[in-house]
Amino acid sequence: MSPEELLPDELLERIRSRAAGYDRDNAFFHEDLEELAAAGYTKLFVPASDGGAGLGLEAAAQCQRRLATAAPATALAVNMHLVWTGVAHVLAARGDNSLDFVLKEAAQGEVFAFGNSEAGNDSVLFDSRTTATPEQDGGYSFTGTKIFTSLSPAWTRLGIFGKDAAARDGAGELVHGFITRETPGYRILDDWDTLGMRASQSATTVLEAVKAPADRIFRKLPVGPNADPLIFAIFACFESLLAAVYTGLGERALAVGVENVKRRTSFKNGGRSYTQDPDIRWKVADAAMAMDVLYPQLRTVTADVDALADHGSQWFPKLVGLKVNATETARRVVDLAIRASGGSSYFRGSELERLYRDVLAGMFHPSDDESAHNTVANAWLGPLED
Repeated sequence: MSPEELLPDELLERIRSRAAGYDRDNAFFHEDLEELAAAGYTKLFVPASDGGAGLGLEAAAQCQRRLATAAPATALAVNMHLVWTGVAHVLAARGDNSLDFVLKEAAQGEVFAFGNSEAGNDSVLFDSRTTATPEQDGGYSFTGTKIFTSLSPAWTRLGIFGKDAAARDGAGELVHGFITRETPGYRILDDWDTLGMRASQSATTVLEAVKAPADRIFRKLPVGPNADPLIFAIFACFESLLAAVYTGLGERALAVGVENVKRRTSFKNGGRSYTQDPDIRWKVADAAMAMDVLYPQLRTVTADVDALADHGSQWFPKLVGLKVNATETARRVVDLAIRASGGSSYFRGSELERLYRDVLAGMFHPSDDESAHNTVANAWLGPLED
C-alpha cells in the first residue's frame, strides 16, 4: 500500500486540523491515534498475512514523512511504536525471530513505546543507569528513571533495559525486556510541559522494581558497543524514522512559506507580490534546494536496510548522518520559511510558529550532533589516540 492509501488526504486534513489544539492545550493526540489505528497505520510493519500493511522501512519512512506534514508531534510519538515493530521486522528479515511476538501483538492492537532514554546517559544503548536484578524464575526487576517516554498516556507495552552489574564476572550485562500497562511498580510523571512536540506527551517514567517476566526478556548484551543485530535494528529504525518525521516537517514548512510569500505584498513596491522580491526568492530557493537533498538520502538509506545491504563499518555513519542532516536541514528550512513569511509567523497560532518550536526537538534525539560527528570521524579516520 502507498502512503496515500494508508493516509488518505481526508484523514491527513483531519489530523492537521487538530494539531494546533493539541499543542495549545498540551494534550495527547487521542483522536489522531484512534483514527490511525482504525486505518491500520499502527500495523505498517505487520505482515499482510496477519492483517498488516506488510511494509519495509523505506515505505514506512515515507508514510511517516507524509504524516509529519500534518502533525509532527503525532508522527514523532507514533514513531516509537513503529520503532519497535520496525526492529522486529528488520530482525526477522535477517533470520532473527526473537521479537516476532511484537508483530503478533501489534496485529492485535497493542501499542508499543520506547522506554530506553535516561538522563545523563550519553552511552545510550551501550550502558544503563537503570538496575536490572535477576529473579529466580528467569525474569528481571528494573529500577530506574526513563525520560522522553512518548505515548505515555496510550502505550500498552513498554520496552525497557537496565544493567545487571554482577553478571559476566562483574563486567555487567545489559538486559532488554518488555512490561505491560498492567505491570505494577512504575509511575508516569505529569511533567511534559515543553517548548514544542507537546502532543507527544513524552513523560518521565519511574521504574520501581518493575518485573519483566522471563518470556519478555529478549536480549542480554555486554556493556559497551557490540555488533548484535538488535543494536543495528534499533539504530536503523530509530534514526531513519526520526529523519522521516523531520523531513516531513521541513517539507511542510517550505509549503507554508511559499503560500505566505504568494499572499504577501510590498507597500513600498506599489503592492507588488513578494514573489517578485529577489531576496525572498533566494530564501525560498535556498530552502527548496536544502530539502531536495534530504528526499533521496532518506530513500537510499532505508532501501538499503530493506535490501540487507552490507555497508560494514559505514552503516552507523550513514544512519546517524541521515538523522542529523534531516533534523538540522529541517531547522534551517523552518527558519528560512519564517524569514520569507514575515512578522505574522511570530504570532502564537501561526503554523510556522508551531513548526519552529517543534523542529527544535530534533537536536535532543540520539544521536546528537556531537555523537554523530564522532561516529563518522571514527569510521573515516579511526578512533582518537589515548
